[in-house]
Amino acid sequence: MYRPRVIPCLLLQGKGLVKSVQFKNHRYIGDPINAVRLFNDLRADELIFLDINATTDNRTIDPELVRQIGDETNMPFTVGGGIRTLQSIETLIKAGAERVCLNSYALEKPTFVQEASDEFGASTIVACLDVKRNFWRKETVCTRAGAHSTGLNPVTWARQLADLGVGEIVVQSIEHDGMMNGYHLDLVRTISEAVPVPVVALGGGGSFTDLKRAVTEGKASAASAGSLFVFHGPRRAVLVNFPTADELQELER
Repeated sequence: MYRPRVIPCLLLQGKGLVKSVQFKNHRYIGDPINAVRLFNDLRADELIFLDINATTDNRTIDPELVRQIGDETNMPFTVGGGIRTLQSIETLIKAGAERVCLNSYALEKPTFVQEASDEFGASTIVACLDVKRNFWRKETVCTRAGAHSTGLNPVTWARQLADLGVGEIVVQSIEHDGMMNGYHLDLVRTISEAVPVPVVALGGGGSFTDLKRAVTEGKASAASAGSLFVFHGPRRAVLVNFPTADELQELER
């Protein structure tokens, strides 16, 4: 039996963790190293850390913070934010990250994706697609933390990324982000069926049922979420959590 992965996605702003709603209204939720320790105890499958200000600040996610995360974590983790050079990738991998996540710069310079894949191997390179409907209700790929619409069709871009050598694609609906009312299943399924690489659903997970639907109806290889794993109850009190082993067995297929 194969069990799809379940992956907490944690957003970094400065040295702290935040959670957004539709990429806005960021709320501070705590210290990243403390969160790593808690997810260690809860036996999370893996983690994703994304520095949401790195690109606009013209820097990468902090390698020293990545090193601290690597020293603490017992699980694989992916990091992203502002990556524009092969040297940056090498530095982050040496700091302890298993994989790096590309987004804005991949759109600016698609050939960089292939260069990175050739240098470090496809399994090291993840791409994230931030998707939002435009004025005409067409879904397009956005860049720079959702601030700029490229006009690119998500399926077309996902196929190009797969051809360029990414090992995995994270599909995130901006409109579903932080809403906790379910993933954009149509989008996830369409991309999952269009590319030969694993797809991770992100944006909107609010219950274990949502995780299950992402992999059954959305055909995703893994389900990722932020709010689901850091909030508890209708008031959204901060409480790091993760499904139990018995619950995770329900995802086996």
